[in-house]
Amino acid sequence: MPNPYGVPEVTAQAVAEMLKNNENVFVVDVREMNEVNVASISHSSVLVVPMSALVQKQQDAFPAEVQGKDTAIITMCHHGIRSAQAAAWMMSEGWTNVKSMTGGIDAYAREVDSSVNTY
Repeated sequence: MPNPYGVPEVTAQAVAEMLKNNENVFVVDVREMNEVNVASISHSSVLVVPMSALVQKQQDAFPAEVQGKDTAIITMCHHGIRSAQAAAWMMSEGWTNVKSMTGGIDAYAREVDSSVNTY
């Protein structure tokens, strides 16, 4: 099902391939730390920037790696709604290469890596 924000999406399988191939892309996990502590993707290109930090600090919440407006970014959350919301906001702020991961960490755990916890 397409996200309600109309942002481009990418599947969990495609994200796994990109990370496996060390493509020049960053995955921005917008879940809160209590969620990340339960289930996460271990890769140097996965950066945690909780939604609460985005609300509070806005663009300043992002580490330097993803502040470039043309940086390839995939947002991720639990099921894909918050990540789509974050991607839509980023696009409204001028980022040009942002997508949301369909189904979030839940889809990643179920379809790609069963060692990742579900919740």
